[in-house]
Amino acid sequence: MNIPNRITIFRMVLSLGIIVLLLFPFYAVNVEFPTYLVEGKILVDSKYIIAGIIFVIAAITDFLDGYIARKYNMITDFGKLMDAIADKVLVNSVLIILASSNHISPIIAVVVIMRDIIVNSIKMLAASSGKVVAAIKSGKIKTICLMVGITLTFFYNLPFELWNIKVSDFLLVTATMLSLISGVQYYVMNRHLITKKEEETEILEVL
Repeated sequence: MNIPNRITIFRMVLSLGIIVLLLFPFYAVNVEFPTYLVEGKILVDSKYIIAGIIFVIAAITDFLDGYIARKYNMITDFGKLMDAIADKVLVNSVLIILASSNHISPIIAVVVIMRDIIVNSIKMLAASSGKVVAAIKSGKIKTICLMVGITLTFFYNLPFELWNIKVSDFLLVTATMLSLISGVQYYVMNRHLITKKEEETEILEVL
């Protein structure tokens, strides 16, 4: 297993670490995470700060494995598959947890995850036809806004929250809007693949 693939696997481990950290009932084993009051008005749970630090490290590995793989020609089919899976496990699991704990709106999680399902379905359909669906600019910007927005959410939007500037909310709403826009763009750009697949299915049914 080459270095980029090891980094990808490490990101999977970090993702599982975040899930365990935020969902495991530590109180049942008498483990407590301290809380702090920042500037006398913002209650901060250290468990989420730790999760945020792990998330940042995981996000860095997302860039690092792809960079190393491209720079040193270490791209493999296994790496491409695992990289995509690791990304979805990291982001989608965090979105679900943050939504279920009322740190973000459930609408954000639903829209982003549904968009990913649709886009990945289109990519799989394209792959079955021997074609590759290229990334688009709105999708890349969406990813940046989402990752930074999630990071700030873990850190309670600090320091911006001290001045009541909702940067994390703005970034997450922007990411949600771009999810819708890029999802529509992916569909419009690749609808011929869907139409072709439907025609092939109809022919098979007739036969």
